[in-house]
Amino acid sequence: MLIENCQVIQLPKFLDPRGNLSFLETNNHIPFEIKRTYLIYDVPGGETRGGHAFKEQKEFIVALSGSFDVVVKNEKGEKAVFSLNRSYLGLYIPNGLWRHMENFSTNAVCLVTTSTLYDANDYIRDFDAFSTHSF
Repeated sequence: MLIENCQVIQLPKFLDPRGNLSFLETNNHIPFEIKRTYLIYDVPGGETRGGHAFKEQKEFIVALSGSFDVVVKNEKGEKAVFSLNRSYLGLYIPNGLWRHMENFSTNAVCLVTTSTLYDANDYIRDFDAFSTHSF
């Protein structure tokens, strides 16, 4: 899988003196139907989240507050680092790529929307197994 298949997507942004508004829609701003949404927050300093790949699931990740880095690797170990720090920017990650998140700022809140419901069998949690898996 090509890391280039990941893309940072700018969400609509409506500026207003009372506070700004952004939103995302299934199959409009993100290229899949949303099946699940979850939050990651209160990450202790120095900790990472993720460290796996998905056989089928696609993700869209947004820093609702604060900042963090998303490190994406392909099966050859080539990597790209995406820094997320704006609530109107999100990272689309297709299935077949390894990912983890690191460098969480204090009080960072991460929103993840996914293309599938939770399925433990969809995870590849060992990088060696991932590097030999065919997608």
